[in-house]
Amino acid sequence: MAIRNIVQDGDPILNKTCRPVEKFDEKLAILLDDMIETVLAANGAGLAANQVGILRRAIIVVNIEDDSIIELVNPEILESDGEQDGAEGCLSFPGQYGMVKRPNHVKVRAQDRKGNFFEIEGTEFLARTFCHETDHLNGIVFKQRASRILSEDDME
Repeated sequence: MAIRNIVQDGDPILNKTCRPVEKFDEKLAILLDDMIETVLAANGAGLAANQVGILRRAIIVVNIEDDSIIELVNPEILESDGEQDGAEGCLSFPGQYGMVKRPNHVKVRAQDRKGNFFEIEGTEFLARTFCHETDHLNGIVFKQRASRILSEDDME
């Protein structure tokens, strides 16, 4: 496993749509393992493959409720309901935050690293993270969804 460089604000890859994963092989396993190591080293809540320079539909989410790691390959949000408005940041935009409206509950269908389909639900922060990371796969960054950008003083 290796810690990969996180793509930063201004890199055009952050605004590109990722392609579906079609091969569930050792290369994918290495990417997912590296993404886990990278997000944990950066103390992040999630990471999308394009944030490490790979245009594939794969995300890692850290479930802060139980410290588990959720791997989602080719994720698709099936259902969403409720609403929450909260501050978001991003590993690709260090020190930048914005107020973003997200659903309070989502159901996601995805594949695991072996290609098996599964569904997972999340509420509150987990729902927010699923949406944030799935947006990355579609070339959308949180600043595009923010109703207002916050200063670091707002975050204290």
